[in-house]
Amino acid sequence: MSKPKFQTEWEEIDEEYQQLQETHKVYRQKLEELTNLQTTCSSSISKQRKCLKDLRHSLTKCSQKCDEKELKLITDIKSQIKEKGNVFFDMEAYLPKKNGLYLNLVLGNVNVTLLSDHAKFAYKDEYEKFKLYMTIILMFGAITCLFFLNYRVTDEIFNFLLVWYYCTLTIRESILMSNGSRIKGWWVSHHYVSTFLSGVMLTWPEGPMYQMFRSQFLAFSIYQSFVQFLQYYYQSGCLYRLRTLGERNQLDLTVEGFQSWMWRGLTFLLPFLFFGHVSQNITLFFFLPTSV
Repeated sequence: MSKPKFQTEWEEIDEEYQQLQETHKVYRQKLEELTNLQTTCSSSISKQRKCLKDLRHSLTKCSQKCDEKELKLITDIKSQIKEKGNVFFDMEAYLPKKNGLYLNLVLGNVNVTLLSDHAKFAYKDEYEKFKLYMTIILMFGAITCLFFLNYRVTDEIFNFLLVWYYCTLTIRESILMSNGSRIKGWWVSHHYVSTFLSGVMLTWPEGPMYQMFRSQFLAFSIYQSFVQFLQYYYQSGCLYRLRTLGERNQLDLTVEGFQSWMWRGLTFLLPFLFFGHVSQNITLFFFLPTSV
């Protein structure tokens, strides 16, 4: 007598369930092994850093009273110590570590380390696309506020969007840095300052001074978004070439995709950049005296 269809389906599902349990059990074991390996590697790196720091200090003392041959050896060892430090930095990109002060304040003590190269690059790629899409949205938002909707409410929405955008950038960049991206300090600091200044615009009370600055600010926002749009495509192309040549890390940003040979392709951008800085100086020169 053949089994009912539902019984056959149930037995197949139950068999798959048993396999799933076994697979999950192996996964838990591997995860525990991985956690132990991460702890061992982190401890070893910390120990190595301390030993190398002590050795470098001893070498500095020895270099003051040694002959030329020993001095050459000391220089060579210091160079190797520096190289090991760079290797440790790359190793730590794949190990859980404590968040910095900013991430602790925003996210708490949450592990934000991405373990695979694919996950790291996917997150970095999403960061770049987020910047590009928001640049376009902010450009059209500034155009709308400047030419079509001269209302305080729309200005507040635009300024709130700026605050949210720069706050989000600082969080994403901190996560990228935790995963081994060598983002320059001035780049992150610029976004902290931009967050603060956007907050100033958001809380600036309505009045003659606000209206005087409003048009200049919105016009500059449009121009800045346009230049950032051009820079993104130029620098992303440069960075792609550098990655292909193996000269850049997968987590480098588009702003880092620049070398001396790239001046040849930058000529079309220079007039826009120059005009932007000149317009900022002219605005400050004429606006600040009248606001005092």
